[in-house]
Amino acid sequence: MNTSVKDSKVMIVDDTPANLELLEQILSGNGYQVMSYTQGARAFAAAVKFSPDLILSDIMMPEMDGFELCKQLKSDQNTADIPLIFLSAMDNPEDKIKGFSVGGVDYITKPFYAQEVLARVGTHLSMSHMRKELQAYNERLEDLVQLQVKEIHDSQLATITVISSLSECRDGTTGKHIQRTSILCRELAVELQRNSPYSDLIDDKFILDLSHAAPLHDIGKIGIPDSILMKPGKLTAEEFDIIKMHTLIGATALEKVHAQYPGNSFINMGVQLARSHHEKWNGTGYPDGLAGKSIPLCGRIMALVDVYDAISSKRPYKEASTHKETVQSIIRDSGTHFDPVIVQAFLQIEEAFAKIRDENGDAS
Repeated sequence: MNTSVKDSKVMIVDDTPANLELLEQILSGNGYQVMSYTQGARAFAAAVKFSPDLILSDIMMPEMDGFELCKQLKSDQNTADIPLIFLSAMDNPEDKIKGFSVGGVDYITKPFYAQEVLARVGTHLSMSHMRKELQAYNERLEDLVQLQVKEIHDSQLATITVISSLSECRDGTTGKHIQRTSILCRELAVELQRNSPYSDLIDDKFILDLSHAAPLHDIGKIGIPDSILMKPGKLTAEEFDIIKMHTLIGATALEKVHAQYPGNSFINMGVQLARSHHEKWNGTGYPDGLAGKSIPLCGRIMALVDVYDAISSKRPYKEASTHKETVQSIIRDSGTHFDPVIVQAFLQIEEAFAKIRDENGDAS
């Protein structure tokens, strides 16, 4: 177990001394710093003062029960992020639903089994530790973006491309991905401008901003820990949830820049691309579950381009698909993942996509 997790402070709240003693033995015997309280009100005051890393709380307690304690913790900015696991001899769905609704993260049912207690405590402490690491990454990302993006100049566009390349190379892709997606976005936007129902929405400025902002779509990956981004095996559900946060990390960082330069259309489009390029036409994407035309047009274009390049490129975990296989995959996902209008425009120029892919391939 990670040292910082192993030495974590765990608070136990239970009005039954025997339960406190048993949990203290289990946790302290495995290296955790344990704080024990028999009253909810005293536990809340101690949580505000000492900031434990995790709280285990009984539900049925006099004066302030576990549900009320959880509500109080979540309403205070000093304790709102502390995960709380409920302890209860009751094992009915209604109590569990109520516990989750007030902010609890898990349940441990009495009588306690040491292995279960340690497994659940370890899991939630690890997740909490990853969230804290992610926050630290985010703060550094904001500083980096603020430092680099000050005006719209060619030199700045080059700098942005370099920053974006850092996020790509960390997860097994290369700077060529950034170069290709920028070119492919421009070509697809030009075709949509030339002959599609979206012609009136796409002017030359839109195309220029899109091609310049395309490298920003995955900039939020800089804020994802290497242990998750570069994991060779299958991600857990919790790890995939963190991966998905790169859309919000990137958008949030760029929004801060845009707030200082509100007239900057390039950065504004970068915000939209970073947040929306994993949305799906049928509403099953992330982070906002947008559907249809509620997804920004630039995000719908990038969604197709990003998938085309991902499928047709070799990665450490897969071989490249042929251009024909990639086209068939995009056709299958028309109307579900992709905007059908954009798919039709892509089919008009799919040979150009193949040529761009060949001319800008990754070095072997």
